[in-house]
Amino acid sequence: MQMNFIRKLPIPQETKDKYPVPHKAAEQKEARDAEIKKIFGGESDKLVLVIGPCSADSDEPVMEYVHRLARVQEQVKDKIVIIPRVYTNKPRTTGDGYKGMLHQPDPNGTPDVYHGILAIRHLHTRVLTETGLSTADEMLYPANYRYLDDLLSYVAVGARSTENQEHRLVSSGVGVPVGLKNPTGGDLSVMMNSITAAQHAHSFIYRGWAVETQGNEHAHAILRGYVDEQGASHPNYHYEDLARLAALYEKSGLKNPAVIVDANHANSGKKYGEQPRICKEVLHSCRHNADIKRIVKGFMIESYLEDGCQKIGEGTFGKSITDPCLGWEKTERLILDIAELI
Repeated sequence: MQMNFIRKLPIPQETKDKYPVPHKAAEQKEARDAEIKKIFGGESDKLVLVIGPCSADSDEPVMEYVHRLARVQEQVKDKIVIIPRVYTNKPRTTGDGYKGMLHQPDPNGTPDVYHGILAIRHLHTRVLTETGLSTADEMLYPANYRYLDDLLSYVAVGARSTENQEHRLVSSGVGVPVGLKNPTGGDLSVMMNSITAAQHAHSFIYRGWAVETQGNEHAHAILRGYVDEQGASHPNYHYEDLARLAALYEKSGLKNPAVIVDANHANSGKKYGEQPRICKEVLHSCRHNADIKRIVKGFMIESYLEDGCQKIGEGTFGKSITDPCLGWEKTERLILDIAELI
């Protein structure tokens, strides 16, 4: 076998024992989970903002950013639930490049998955215990969800993973809302099939166990735009796109029809400064169509302390080392503007 086995990794329970969730923090997460589920279930008119850096590259800038989010959350708590986007594992189109804290806890160091597992557990725990805000992360590796399942209040399945059978089946057993993105080619039927699979009960193999799930009634769509055969980006957040999705939901008979609009990626053509305009356009569509308003539950926004991005090793505190992000001043203004427009 042409594969070097480096070391046996800890099982999730061993990692949880190393970084346990304090009782008070667990209660805070439970309360937030209930509130977030009410939004996706249509029982609350609040919106969700899954917001934060493209990749969580190190503790201190992430914690500084999340502490600022916590202060803004207090100002908008009657209208918005903020879920910090603490993405610790990153899909790479070609397999090259920075794969996130899980793989490389020190972006300037060598890959170390063992210490990466400990690092991501530690960071998510810090966010919850220090700010009271439970977090979101991407399910890049379904088997790794158990390392963070008692900390996450939102899980995203990326555009490259949404067709994958294991992602769909594991999503059916996740106890919090799971957003499934449209694939990079834009075929909404693929995304709708993923949501259907995630909402259904299944029996399958997971982490060496035979398991069964009851289905996740809060599995939902994330629209992130798409890329055509020539590599050009196209948005799918416009009025007509949202109306089409509402019609697809109506035809599907799925529970709790819902969508989160990803304001970056192909929707913005990775022009991060377009995110405020995109959010405001979607809210405008909500005001003019009751079906659109019914399914739009919030936004996914890439944001950090500093505008733009940098190369690994450049050393600007709180500036993305992957995709460019909206800086803090613009982010704070956007959150307050969204609260005013709801």
